[in-house]
Amino acid sequence: MLSFENVYKRYPDAGEALSDVNFHLDKGEMAFLTGRSGAGKSTLLKLIAMMEKSSRGKVMLDGHNLSTIGERRIPYLRRHLGLIFQDYKLLNDRTVFDNVALPLIVIGINHQEISRRVRAALDKVGLLGKEKKYPLALSGGEQQRVGIARAIVNKPRLILADEPTGNLDPDLSLEVMLMFEEFKHVGVTVLIATHDIDLITRLGYRVLKLDKGHLMANQT
Repeated sequence: MLSFENVYKRYPDAGEALSDVNFHLDKGEMAFLTGRSGAGKSTLLKLIAMMEKSSRGKVMLDGHNLSTIGERRIPYLRRHLGLIFQDYKLLNDRTVFDNVALPLIVIGINHQEISRRVRAALDKVGLLGKEKKYPLALSGGEQQRVGIARAIVNKPRLILADEPTGNLDPDLSLEVMLMFEEFKHVGVTVLIATHDIDLITRLGYRVLKLDKGHLMANQT
């Protein structure tokens, strides 16, 4: 489903951010990406999200080589990704419903289908009934769940989560991770960048550990 084959990423002003990275994730697999700040986690996620391209090697997603994909194909392929961020990246002047609906509006889904999908996504994360509220009226945990609903509303094949529990307490962090497990069980591939070693150990999924751009561990 997703693979890195001898992937390098070099920045002209900062040197090599990733060096000869190799791994493969199957459909419906959940894995953690970890490492110290500056290890290359964000760079790796940006390559998958097509925000940047590798300097060498192949990043393969569902048979597409993201390292050579044309610019016009990127928006289409991004429809199959769900992106979740530590700082939520919600629009505070829009309601919960409008925040979750945004990916569907961008690709031109009709209003009736948008309403159905948004309500289904909010129900999945336990926020049905709060669609008319604004993000600042919600707790941090609720805001993160809005971000998760927005990420899944387009039925992605792959979810990328960048420190999704960084601003949450341990109980809420576990609750969010259990949501990701549910997506895994229905065939969605999930890759989570996190520093939360306790959660990683508790859940027992595969760990991809980066150190100065090198993949040092690829194990359960």
